[in-house]
Amino acid sequence: MKIQRHWALILALLLGGAAGIACHTLGWKDTAVVQFLSTKIFYAIGKVFLNLIFMTVVPLVFSALVLGVLELGRGKGLGSAIGKAILFTVVLSSFSVLIGIALTQVFQPGRGVELDAGMVAVQKAALAKVQANASQAKDPAQTLVELVTDNPLGAAMGALKGDMLAFMVFALVFGLALTFLVRGGEKAEALVSLLEQVYAVCLKIIGFAMLLAPFAVFSLVFNTTVSMGPQIFSKLLFYVILVVAGLLLQQLVVYAGVLWLVLRKNPYKFFWACREVYLYAFSTASSNATLPRSLELAQKNLGLPNDTSRFVLTVGATANQNGTALFEGVTVLFLAQVYGVHLGMGAQIQVVLMSILAGIGTAGVPGGSLPLIMILLTQIGVPAEGLGIILGVDRFLDMCRTTLNVSGDLVIAALVGGRDRGGARSPATLG
Repeated sequence: MKIQRHWALILALLLGGAAGIACHTLGWKDTAVVQFLSTKIFYAIGKVFLNLIFMTVVPLVFSALVLGVLELGRGKGLGSAIGKAILFTVVLSSFSVLIGIALTQVFQPGRGVELDAGMVAVQKAALAKVQANASQAKDPAQTLVELVTDNPLGAAMGALKGDMLAFMVFALVFGLALTFLVRGGEKAEALVSLLEQVYAVCLKIIGFAMLLAPFAVFSLVFNTTVSMGPQIFSKLLFYVILVVAGLLLQQLVVYAGVLWLVLRKNPYKFFWACREVYLYAFSTASSNATLPRSLELAQKNLGLPNDTSRFVLTVGATANQNGTALFEGVTVLFLAQVYGVHLGMGAQIQVVLMSILAGIGTAGVPGGSLPLIMILLTQIGVPAEGLGIILGVDRFLDMCRTTLNVSGDLVIAALVGGRDRGGARSPATLG
């Protein structure tokens, strides 16, 4: 009988953790056999997995951002709906990231992990990178100038080393220019089709990587636990609880608050009306797979205007990923704490900005957030191998954050659709 992927990942996490803890506890971690397995076999498996994801970063982010901007700008007849959708998306994404980072900073889920000599060396190298970045800090004007790159290929190369913002800005400008061409009647179908195909191919490559994921998770978790011991699992549980708590705060406080303040709508009646879509999103862990159900719900159960709801929900399946943005912020800070990398205010602001932008460029499929998390880790000096620590619980967290992503799409559709008819409220916005 074929084991479902998420169960295979959980099994790999448990087996890799048990094997690593056993070797750590019994004092075998420095033996020749364990060292050979760790440095020659498991390291290679984990590195191949990570490289498969890394190779998709540049084309995936570029195509996703360009297509996202294009979709946002295509609806000529939607009037102010486009601007409202963008505004609510940015505001709600900002709240989600700030909630995640605040919780992580207050509760410090990754603190207190004892590192062996090898991990201390990694920590020192990471701290040296952060200090070097700090010593090269530029004034705000120069930083702004460098965000608008004069060398897109150089920016793409820099993206692989963690300098992602300039490349993201280039993709956004490219998408904006393409939008004006399309809206001006210029023929750009071939370019749009090419970008869609590039996006699809990148998702397929990530699919290949996920086939290797159970072996990679075992390898990466073994190498981590053999160095850190059993304490990493208690930290991992704390991390899961913190992510779920952040998602609940975004849903029950932020989303509920904007529904009440903007539309005077009872948020909990709204959430109850959306319960079937939430369950579907939780079970599939895919915003794209849930989209048809969301469209049907918006029309039949919520009574939203068809044109705005179709636009907002279709674009939101890719461009409005509040739950993913929160998850990425928490994950990056958690792993930085595990590896002992202290982040100053400037680095934390950078994590916030990139998490918000990453929400636009994250694929609405299981595992779609992994490339962006790896780039963020590289940016702040945390080894990408740290991603293996959280992969075993990622399926559950993916189900949770996808539910919030879909909920955010429906909330924004209600916010836009409830006010886009000269101030008249749709049936969905009546309390």
